[in-house]
Amino acid sequence: MRVLHINCNYIGTKLHRSMIEHLNLFGIESTVYTPVCEKENEDVTTRGCEVIVSKCFRKWHRFFFDYKQRRIFRDIQSRLDCSGYDLLHAYTLFTDGNCARRIGRRYGIPYVVAVRDTDVNVFLKKAFYLRGRAVRILRDASAVFFLSEGYRKQVLETYVPDRLRGAIRTKSRVVPNGIDDFWLQNRNTDKLRDVQELPSGLLSDKRLRVICAGVINHRKNHLATQEALQLLRQQGWSVRYQIVGKVLDQKLFEKIMAYPDTEYIPQQPREKLLEYYRQNDLFVMPSLTETFGLVYAEAMSQGLPVIYTRAQGFDGQFEEGEAGYAVDAGDPQQIADRIADAAKRYGELAQNCLRLADRFDWTDICGQYRALYSAIAPDGRRPDSIGPSEETGEEKMDEIK
Repeated sequence: MRVLHINCNYIGTKLHRSMIEHLNLFGIESTVYTPVCEKENEDVTTRGCEVIVSKCFRKWHRFFFDYKQRRIFRDIQSRLDCSGYDLLHAYTLFTDGNCARRIGRRYGIPYVVAVRDTDVNVFLKKAFYLRGRAVRILRDASAVFFLSEGYRKQVLETYVPDRLRGAIRTKSRVVPNGIDDFWLQNRNTDKLRDVQELPSGLLSDKRLRVICAGVINHRKNHLATQEALQLLRQQGWSVRYQIVGKVLDQKLFEKIMAYPDTEYIPQQPREKLLEYYRQNDLFVMPSLTETFGLVYAEAMSQGLPVIYTRAQGFDGQFEEGEAGYAVDAGDPQQIADRIADAAKRYGELAQNCLRLADRFDWTDICGQYRALYSAIAPDGRRPDSIGPSEETGEEKMDEIK
């Protein structure tokens, strides 16, 4: 089966490269097309896959969605024989999904589409004039992927008309991102012995070591975490807070570091980050928005219960209280209470996290994608109901709206 992956975010993260390489193990012949406004220097070489990075628009084109889309649509056709693919996989609802829909209708190819943080919290929320377009992309897709149940519920109940909601829900799937094999191959099995020695599974003496890994900016909400930890200190807890990541907002960073018992560590390679995870008890990151949050899953592989944001990317991956707790990102008292709850059930949660980290194994996740690809286009054959077509009046209207 030949799959064309349309992915405007392929540069800048190894996440999708890992996915493509694992799909290759299932016999998927992949080509990645990534439209960009500037060619980055980062190496995007991917084993067993052709990657086409195309500088086909400029920064200011982002303010004119349809003009930018026309440039991408023409460019992809000039670079690839699109008719030779069995399936299209779009990695964002708007930029990639709109292109996949047009290519699919032009060449008679089914497509699947993923919905991500920027789609939900930027395009759907603010670009109201594109909401009808989003619904058509979802309607015509053969499958829709969400990274969390929270995002699926938000999109379906807020932006999809009643008459289409049932059909789109039926073909939607919640499929998480995977984590690098490194984390599962180096799972912290020593943690099992450590937590079994805890009296009743509790963290004793109200001593707590908390870590967060990620860039330091407003979205990661470090100040709310600091306020929550300060509340715990007022209740007699001894809390250390360790932050690992790149500083993007210097003024915010200075406010964060003004709190006591806080240690900052610059961005680290995974080998060192693993060591820092193992030196801590809990992973706490109540982000304001989050597509998924790989760091939660990475921390789980080292036996750290996680505190994450309700209705954002990681929420819904597990039952509440199974691997940690969801919180209201704007409520420091609630964050403090859930941290205390995690400490009370620490032994149970830590063991759960080590076991549940398998959910983020790319091999299993890509097996799910392979099964769905095959159901849509069995043995590389396109559904008989789909055939080449010229642009419809609806599509032409999309160009001028």
